[in-house]
Amino acid sequence: MIEIAQALLFDRHGKLLIYLRDDKPSIPFPNHWDLIGGHVEVGETPEEALCREVREEIGFTLTAWRLFRRYDCLTGDVYPNRKFIYHARIDAAVADLALYEGQRLTSIGAAQLREFKFANILGQIVEDFVAADLWPKAVDNFYGK
Repeated sequence: MIEIAQALLFDRHGKLLIYLRDDKPSIPFPNHWDLIGGHVEVGETPEEALCREVREEIGFTLTAWRLFRRYDCLTGDVYPNRKFIYHARIDAAVADLALYEGQRLTSIGAAQLREFKFANILGQIVEDFVAADLWPKAVDNFYGK
């Protein structure tokens, strides 16, 4: 089974960073919104893959994260996979980051979730995260500032 590590990555304002996948018919879920992350390569742990993917996709070095849940996707995707979903906050905003994969990077609040068409089961994953009451509050003093 293919393993994928992705992050519910929140910016300094407590908004979720998501990116719009390329609009190429040759890729899975073209023109859908996605979380930062990707495939776990041979010899990597999911955590190592997460850090590598965040660095490759938005140029940010992730230093702290927590596992939210593991999801086994046996249907509805182009191949069976196991998703390791982490959550983290970074002291940056969209304007501070560069997107190296996909069409566009944005950040959204929990109230905006239904406005976006997520790839595969990611919409359900984000809803599960909201239901677990883990979405950071904008007023959280996460960085000690």
